[in-house]
Amino acid sequence: MNRRTFIGNVVVGLLAAPLAARAQKPAMPVIGFLNSGSAALMAADQLRGFRQGLSEAGYVEGRSVVIEYRWAEDQYDRLPQLAADLVGRKVSALAATGGIPSALAAKAATSTIPVVFVMGSDPVKAGVVGSLNRPGGNVTGVSFLINTLGPKRVELLSQLVPRAITIGMLVNPTNPDAETETSDANAALQALGRKLLVAKASTETNIDAAFATLVAQRVGGLAVAGDPFFAGNARHQIIALAARHMLPAIYPFREDPVAGGLSSYGTSLTDAYRQVGVYVGSILKGATPADIPVIQSTKFEFVLNLKTAKALGLTIPQSLLLRADEVIS
Repeated sequence: MNRRTFIGNVVVGLLAAPLAARAQKPAMPVIGFLNSGSAALMAADQLRGFRQGLSEAGYVEGRSVVIEYRWAEDQYDRLPQLAADLVGRKVSALAATGGIPSALAAKAATSTIPVVFVMGSDPVKAGVVGSLNRPGGNVTGVSFLINTLGPKRVELLSQLVPRAITIGMLVNPTNPDAETETSDANAALQALGRKLLVAKASTETNIDAAFATLVAQRVGGLAVAGDPFFAGNARHQIIALAARHMLPAIYPFREDPVAGGLSSYGTSLTDAYRQVGVYVGSILKGATPADIPVIQSTKFEFVLNLKTAKALGLTIPQSLLLRADEVIS
């Protein structure tokens, strides 16, 4: 080999080394984000909370982790296929958000990829995990107790409209928790000497019909059940109908009175999604779902919108104003 050839080979080798190093650099982990609702209408605070939780664990979207999003657009029957698609892409972890249907679809789609759910009900009763402390298998997550707070919501609503004899409740019949939430709310109202009228809706058209029934039956107030559909595509429709029919209502999430609803009582969704992000980050670092207890989010918020109360001709009792965590004026 002559001197010129030797030097040429050395230069080529030096130039190729960085390229080879970059080619061998491990790819960023991919997270599957499965949601039963719509990307366009999901509250920005929830996604921000999820990303914040990931960052607390050391992962930043686009820099150290990739997130593949799948949205069912409130069509729960699409969830199994969307979950299967994410599994087929061999994601490192799957965040199943938007309630029981999403969690069950993710669990059915894989027994090996770690799944972290977030739901507003009891995951043991729903059959998602075996126990809270030792979930076992590949599934763990966050329960934020939205559906189990139905009795508290109708109690607060009864104080907002003390003369109401009948309280309406809007539920999505496709939600596995609908029957339990309705039964619990009915028991709470019976104890107060009130009646419950249930109206069911799973589509925008159903909601119009449900309100027609509620108005015809002269309910004095409305409790909206915890459901991803009501918190997504249908949120503004429900708030607008409640305003049009001068119907005082209480909702499960802070985002509802922020959008113009009268009141809400429930867990902070932003904090619950942040906790999901923390759990997913821990799993990416090597933790196994079977060893991570299901966390129960207990950060409750009671929110009142005084502008809406004024439009409805309501005077909020001072006792409730003092209990409120946030008053929107």
